[in-house]
Parts: sequence; structure tokens; C-alpha cells
Amino acid sequence: MGRPDPEEGQLPAPVKPPDGGWGWIVLLGCFVITGFSYAFPKAVSVYFKELMKDFHVGYSDTAWISSIMLAMLYGTGPVCSIMVNQFGCRPVMLIGGLLASAGMILASFTTNIIELYLTAGVLTGLGMALNFQPSLIMLGTYFDKRRPLANGLAAAGSPVFLSSLSPLGQVLLEKFGWRGGFLIMGGLLLNCCTCGAVMRPLDMGMKRKMGKAQDKYEAKEMLPIGGKSEEGISTTDGTKKGKKAKKKPKKGKKLLDFSIFSNRGFIIYTISKFILVLGLFVPPILLVNYAKDTGVPDTEAAFLLSIIGFIDIFARPACGMVAGLKWVRPHVAYLFSFSMLFNGLTDICSARASNYTGLVIFCVFFGISYGMVGALQFEVLMAIVGSQKFSSAIGLVLLIEAFAVLIGPPSAGRLVDALKNYEVIFYLAGSEVVLSSLFLGVTSYCCLNRGKKEPLPENNPSAGGGSDTEEAESDVQEAEEHSSNNHQPAHSTDNAVVVANEEANHVAEEQRGEGGGCPAGDGEVLARDGCNADQMVERDSF
Repeated sequence: MGRPDPEEGQLPAPVKPPDGGWGWIVLLGCFVITGFSYAFPKAVSVYFKELMKDFHVGYSDTAWISSIMLAMLYGTGPVCSIMVNQFGCRPVMLIGGLLASAGMILASFTTNIIELYLTAGVLTGLGMALNFQPSLIMLGTYFDKRRPLANGLAAAGSPVFLSSLSPLGQVLLEKFGWRGGFLIMGGLLLNCCTCGAVMRPLDMGMKRKMGKAQDKYEAKEMLPIGGKSEEGISTTDGTKKGKKAKKKPKKGKKLLDFSIFSNRGFIIYTISKFILVLGLFVPPILLVNYAKDTGVPDTEAAFLLSIIGFIDIFARPACGMVAGLKWVRPHVAYLFSFSMLFNGLTDICSARASNYTGLVIFCVFFGISYGMVGALQFEVLMAIVGSQKFSSAIGLVLLIEAFAVLIGPPSAGRLVDALKNYEVIFYLAGSEVVLSSLFLGVTSYCCLNRGKKEPLPENNPSAGGGSDTEEAESDVQEAEEHSSNNHQPAHSTDNAVVVANEEANHVAEEQRGEGGGCPAGDGEVLARDGCNADQMVERDSF
């Protein structure tokens, strides 16, 4: 009645993020999904030697399994965005969990490497992509003020699962072989369906509660006389059911919102992220071989990656807490730029490390900087485009990053084969990361802050734009004003009832004599029915 109908050509009002409650369950699900998405492609590498023996292929052939998984994770971003905008996050995640599990289960029955590419690579990679992106979208829906902390905690799933899945895979390989290990891993991926099931849409439940409450309130305002309130509510419900048949068809949603490319902040972020990915993943990929070439034993060389993972576990939540501080959050883009600069300088300064102690120091600082980048990358994107357009933005960003992933690490490997020198590769990777940092920091300051035409964070409450919380509050206020305008006929009816009660009380006073004020026996009735008409009119207008 007084509520604007979102189906009659109007956009639904955004719901205020609870910043807690069921959001913590959503955060736990996002933690698990992030862990599987980033750690699983690396964890399957423990099976590569057995696959090489069974299928008589080389290491580069088996390495394509992880590469295809990552390519599907990044390259199918727009497809995930379209599916989320069309069907919602929960159905897409449930389908993704089934695909990821089915891929690994079918891979356990393969007879050649091509079948592994199609099952473990394409099918499992697509399933994890359909889980990863919607989980981040739901996280941004449930958190606003605590969003930096939530992103940091969710990002910590990557190092935690990497340090867990790799030893687990080794144990499964020794006891059940690679086929049994793939089968059990497929069963573990069914937990993605559980995580998808807890991704309850926030707006639907809130809108239903608000709609029922407002309908009852409007019915009571229209019929304030106690005996007819229930009748009014039932009449309202019947009218509501009748309106459903006359509703206009819904307007089609945008499957992929390309209008975000008009946002200069998004363009700057995308370019800097492309340059970043070119060099970000190169050092951890080449670190073990680099250590072996300097004379470090194999076991100690492998332990270097464990150091990075252990530091990363604590760096991501800590950075999320720092980014959520009131005096830091308005400048979260510059904090992200600093983290990239820190990471790039770590690569450059450690290029000449020639002993195990130097490599350990490099791993400590690289773990800190790498964790900072991982905790802030999606927080900055959410601050730039807002939660309403985040589903389209992350899909397009991941697609662009897919090209950088396919260019950066393979090119570094070819340079190592050609030059036989890891030092040059570390200098090159560090320079690319530093360049991305300088590009983000300088262009954000010059193009956005100085211009003041389009602030970088559109929906970040601490960065000049209206937050999702503020938008929800403003929409609720508009709905209340619209509702109050529609209540004017009810107010006139109430005023007529007040006048009638006054006349009846005046006649009773004249019959009982000249008494000042209200009679003793009728005091309660008059006070209830309108002895003070001005107060009742004031309440009704309020």
C-alpha cells in the first residue's frame, strides 16, 4: 500500500548489512571456499609423480592440470557473474560444488592425461569458480563496517588449506594411490555444497519481515477502532493477493553490467591488478628450484614454502583488522598500494640471497607482504564499485587476471631456461609488482582525489561515498515518507471519529450538570476516546 513495489519498474531497496549474526556463518563458508579454490590446484601437485609413471608423460604435461584449474577459476569470471545475476548465489554455489566433486571423482577413473585435463582440470576448475565468486559476493552483502576484517579472515583460508591439503594428499597417496586419493578429494569437495547451502539471501528474509510488519501497521492506522483491526488486516491480505494477479512482469536484469567501465577507479584498479599478477606468483613458484640451485637440501628447500604459508595465515587477518580502523579505511587503496610496494621491494632485495638464512628472511617478509595483498585485493574492489555492482566487477577483473596468469609464470620459466639465472627473474618480477604499486598510488591521487569528480570508493562509508548501510537507511526513510503520504485519508477518518466523540461527551456533560472537566465515572472513557482531541490528532499525524 504505502510501500513502493520493486516489481513495478523500480529497483529493490538494498538491505542494511547486519555485520554479524548469520554473517559469521557466511564468513565461515567463504573461508572454506577460498581455501579450496586457491589451495586445491597446488595441493594436487603431490600426485604428479605417480601420474607421470602411470601415463608415461613429463612433468610439464601433468603441470597443465593445475594450470587449467587456475585458468578456469580466473577465466570463467564473466560466466559466474551472469549466472549469479540470473539465478542468485546459493543455486550457483550448489551446482559448483557438485561439478567440483564430480570432476575429481571422474578423474579417478581416467585412463589418459587428456581425460584428466577434462575432468580434474576443466570440470573441477569450473566448479570451484562457481563457488569462489558467489561466496565473495555474499560476504560483501552481509558485512559493511566490518568488511575489511571479514575479507582478511576469509582470505586466510588459502594458506590454512594449503598447509593442510598437501600433507593430507601425501597420506592418501601412500595408502590408497592416486586414484583413491582423487576419489576421497572429490568427496571432500562436496563440502562446497554445504557452504553454498548456508549462503542465505539477505534481502528476501528482511523484505518479508518488513512487508508483513508494515501491512499490519497500515491496517491499524486505517481502522483504529479496536474491534475492526483484525478485519482490516484480513482485508489487506485479500487485497494484496488480488494485486499479485495484476502485477506487471518484471523487467529483465542486466546479466553483466559493463557500466562499471565508466568508473575511473575501476579502470585504475584493473590495470594495476593486471601488472601485479604478472610478477606476484613468480617468486613462490621458482623459490624451491632457486634454493636447490644454491645448494640447499631438498627437504629444507621445500620447508621454505611452509614458512611463507605460516606467516600468511596470520598476516591476512591482521591486515584486515588494520584496514578496518577508522583512520585507515578511507585510505585503503593506498594501503593496498603500500602492500604491493612492500612485496615488490622484497623480491628485488632478496634477488642476491645466496644462503639458506637469506632465503628464510625473504620468506618471512614475502609472507607478510603477500598476506597483505591477499587480504586487501577484494576489499579495495568492493570499496570502488560497491556491493550492487561487485558481482559484475569481480567477474571482469578475474577474466583480465587470467591473461596475466597465463603470461607471467610461463614467461618466467622460459627466461630461466634461456638465461639459467634466477636473479634476473626476481628483479623482473619485483619490478612489475613495484610498477603496479606506483601506478595505483599515483593515479588514484592524481585522477581521483585531486579531480573530486568521481571519488574512488563509491559505496564505502569512510571514503566519501554513501555506504550500503546509508543507502538502505535512506531507502527506508523514503518508503516511510511515501507511506505517510498515503495515510492522509486515514487521518481524516480519525479526525471525524474524534469530533463525534467530543460531541457525545459534551451532551453527557450538559445532562449531568455544570461540572468542570470530565465526570468521575466517564473520565477513563473520555481520556481513551478523545477528551484531548489535539493530542490524538498529533499522534495520528506523527
